[in-house]
Amino acid sequence: MSSLTRKFNILFTDRYLRNSLLFTLVMLIAFRFLASVPVPGVNPGVLAQFLANNEFFSFLNLFSGGGLSQLSIVVLGVGPYITASIIMQLMTTVSPKLKTLFHEEGSIGRKKFNNISRLLTVPIALVQGFGILTLLARQGALPELGLMGMISNVLVVTAGALLVTWIGELITEFGVGNGVSLLIFAGIVASVPSVLSQLVQSYIPSELFNYVLYGIMVLVVIIAVVLVNEAERRVAITYAKQVRGMSTYGGSDTYVPMKVNQAGVMPIIFALSILLFPQMLAGWLLESNITWLAEAARGVNFVLTHNVWYPVLYFVLVFGFTYFYTAITFDPEAMSENLHKSGAFVPGIRPGASTEEYFAKVASRLTFVGAAFLGLIAVLPIILLSTTGNTAVAIGGTGILIVVSVVLDLIKKLDAQIAMREY
Repeated sequence: MSSLTRKFNILFTDRYLRNSLLFTLVMLIAFRFLASVPVPGVNPGVLAQFLANNEFFSFLNLFSGGGLSQLSIVVLGVGPYITASIIMQLMTTVSPKLKTLFHEEGSIGRKKFNNISRLLTVPIALVQGFGILTLLARQGALPELGLMGMISNVLVVTAGALLVTWIGELITEFGVGNGVSLLIFAGIVASVPSVLSQLVQSYIPSELFNYVLYGIMVLVVIIAVVLVNEAERRVAITYAKQVRGMSTYGGSDTYVPMKVNQAGVMPIIFALSILLFPQMLAGWLLESNITWLAEAARGVNFVLTHNVWYPVLYFVLVFGFTYFYTAITFDPEAMSENLHKSGAFVPGIRPGASTEEYFAKVASRLTFVGAAFLGLIAVLPIILLSTTGNTAVAIGGTGILIVVSVVLDLIKKLDAQIAMREY
């Protein structure tokens, strides 16, 4: 029996793994069902035209699984929860108490930290829901909403965001893989049939070269994403010999793997969440009676929709968030301390502060490569959209990066579960 066949046999015969996969599948189907339930009174034609003329919201629609194109009750997706997580992680840099809770108190501390993030999700969802509904109502995609109509719709989309967040956490706890990532993955994959349909409908023989070029680009991006995601720097370490009684321990050589892209797809998701706020604020203030506010809103709206500064800003945010997320998840001081406690050292580097400085330097160099790659992948669909004018290519590098990363992560977690059962 081949290795692959044996793994599939374990996957479908083991009761726990089979139930976990089925639960994940059921939750994803439930999410897709909710994404097809629209908010009352939507004008699909006006909404489609607005998305076609707004690059940022067309990308946001991609990550909401098409929820924005239908203005579904889960139009906000997991965006508010991600934004709350960003704010909480930013707060760890200024609040020692939160930093201790996040890094040093183990699973109990992480649980408390996540509970605060969930509570923060509610006001963020209310603000984002009000912003999107107000903006779309001004564009004519929604009928004129009165006070009660606006309140009820905002509560509906807020409840939808909380429901989606709960589904994601259920997948993480009882299913397979990271629930939030899988929901974003499901949304992107759900948009593939419509993207392929647009490509087929807009095809003309003279565009054959562009289509072939786009296909080659997709393959190159997939290969690049796999290579960068799996790339790692192996830092050699040596365990000192220890004599205990009549036995000698240690003296072996091994390595510490440091990934080139330690942040995964989170910087791109963070950047999209941050860019949503000024876009919504500009939408509110475009019709303001205060002249300078209206002018400022038009300027912000122009930068975030049509100007060359939008991809530049997007690249900078992704680049910066890659360093930020890596700094949160990778602690050179803890790495140096753990090596010292276990009797290990990096050859040629003194234990303690020198080892900490060495790991920080290596991490900084690797992060630069990962950040540049993520930034380039993030702006790739914007460049394609501006050069080809075809919205069907909007899935671009960002969508491919998320899909490939989630699939690789899912395969690794399944392999770990299978290996555990084999032994």
